[in-house]
Amino acid sequence: MASSPTLCITITNLLILLILFVPTLVLSDSCNEAELPHDAINGGDQSLRYKVAAIASILFAGAVGVTIPLIGKKVPALNPENPVFFMIKAFAAGVILATGFVHILPEAFERLSSPCLGENPWGKFPFTGFVAMVSAIGTLMVDTFATGYYKRLHFGKRKQVVAAGDGDGDEEEGRREDQHAGHVHVHTHATHGHSHGGSGPSPSDEETISHLIRRRIVSQVLELGIVVHSVIIGVSLGASQSPETVKPLLAALSFHQFFEGLGLGGCISQAKFRFSTMAMMVLFFSLTTPVGIVIGIGVSRVYHEQGKTALIVEGVFDSASAGILIYMALVDLLAADFMNPRLQSSMRLLLGANVSLLLGTGCMSFLAKWA
Repeated sequence: MASSPTLCITITNLLILLILFVPTLVLSDSCNEAELPHDAINGGDQSLRYKVAAIASILFAGAVGVTIPLIGKKVPALNPENPVFFMIKAFAAGVILATGFVHILPEAFERLSSPCLGENPWGKFPFTGFVAMVSAIGTLMVDTFATGYYKRLHFGKRKQVVAAGDGDGDEEEGRREDQHAGHVHVHTHATHGHSHGGSGPSPSDEETISHLIRRRIVSQVLELGIVVHSVIIGVSLGASQSPETVKPLLAALSFHQFFEGLGLGGCISQAKFRFSTMAMMVLFFSLTTPVGIVIGIGVSRVYHEQGKTALIVEGVFDSASAGILIYMALVDLLAADFMNPRLQSSMRLLLGANVSLLLGTGCMSFLAKWA
């Protein structure tokens, strides 16, 4: 599994570029070239206080949300083997699904259909739905190619080790080396069991490792989709000069980050990364929105929310983020769990998972009134 952190490092580099790249694209091309309203400028000091409070509140809420499932490994109810965990995951998946459908996609439609962009080509083609579709297909491709690559890489090495142990040597030292080469050590994080032998890992071990690889890829791609949107909403909040706009967003985005953190933290917990990788993923999720707010504050005097470039960049990124989150929620989170034989064999557990799903989507949809 040594190659899995490589994907994480690659995604990390993309996120750093995104954080540095987005603000440079939204500084000009105002739709009406109007200056900031006088009352907005006068309210700048008050709005700045709310923004500082938002940085602390969102940072705390996001960090708590994403770490609860990780710390919760020691809590019996949050153990992946506990039936209640299915309901917790369904709630978290509902939050992510509502984030894509109710929060991000409408914002993307609003930005890419703005009169400021003109009729040609933005008014003649549904770019929002198209970008979201392409993003979902791209996520599918990354999901399948990355999973296949890591499976071949991981099991290919194991087969080479097993094959090396099948040779016969005449010398005692050679036989010992062959015996050591055929001594396959399989450690499955899900069972914490060990298997030794020259025939390689058992089918159950291979299935466990295969699921672990997939969960790691799912958690990393999911974080990418969440963080893309987090940077955008952070920059938008930080650039706003109206206290009446910032004040309600402070509470709404704190809850928003908390619920998103629960969903992402559950995926990271199941992926069973090393501590350093988990810490890096938690840190990135917790910091992206506050960092976006800081960037927004820095560019607030020259940032035009209705500028053509800002509308296009934010609209396209929002559309792509929505496509990623909708795909991940439906395919990798909900479908995988709701088709689980363990869930389908218990009507009580199945009903509880469906109720949790509706609660998750309902809570996140309710927050759309403010953020």
